[in-house]
Order: sequence, then C-alpha cells, then structure tokens
Amino acid sequence: MRRIVIDMQNALFADAVAEALHSFDFDLEPIISESPDKTLSLCDAVLANVLIMEVTAYTSWDLDARLKIRNALRMSNPDCKIVLLVDENTEKKLANGVRQAKKDGLVDNFIYGSVSSSYLSAVIDAL
Repeated sequence: MRRIVIDMQNALFADAVAEALHSFDFDLEPIISESPDKTLSLCDAVLANVLIMEVTAYTSWDLDARLKIRNALRMSNPDCKIVLLVDENTEKKLANGVRQAKKDGLVDNFIYGSVSSSYLSAVIDAL
C-alpha cells in the first residue's frame, strides 16, 4: 500500500483527488491533511510515500510555505516524493514559480489543476 498525503486548500477538491487516486489503483491509499500545519506530522505518522500539496496565493498555501514543508519533510522522510499542484490558468506567475521549483530539483513533480483526474493519478502512480 502506498500512502499519499493530500494537502489542499479546498476540501471538496482534496476529496475528489483522493477518490480519483483510490479509483485508479486500490494500492494507493490517499490520506487528507486537515491543514498545512498538520501536514508534516501526518506525513511522518503514516510514513507517506507521496505528498501532494496545492499551491495558491494564500499564505498557508503559498509557494514559500510549501517549500518550508518540503524542507522539513526531506529531513524526516527523504524518500517521500513531493508533488505540487497549481492552477496555471488563474495563477500564471505562481505556476511559473512551481515549474521553476521542479527545474531546480526542489520537488519531484508538479501538476496543473487543469489536467484530468486519470492523468493526475497516473503521474502519482508512476512516482
């Protein structure tokens, strides 16, 4: 069983991502974080294999906050894959920053919010 922690601002979107992952492969066990300040401890508690974090313009979900979680997680669980999800249509500048984080090797992958649920699931499965 591969444990996928999901940290997203919108709970409905997080539920949809969790359902898509579970429907794609029953070996993927999605676990939704209640809030960004609980994400790191949740990842440590469940020994997460993948962490998916939505990046928005809001403080707790902005790129700097996400990279702080990433830095702490790398120290406690260096094998956990980190994926950032961003809405490239409404947050173009932010999407560029997320893409640059991937180029810089700070995250394992990024996904645009406009992709299909099956594509998102396939990317996570391939990590």
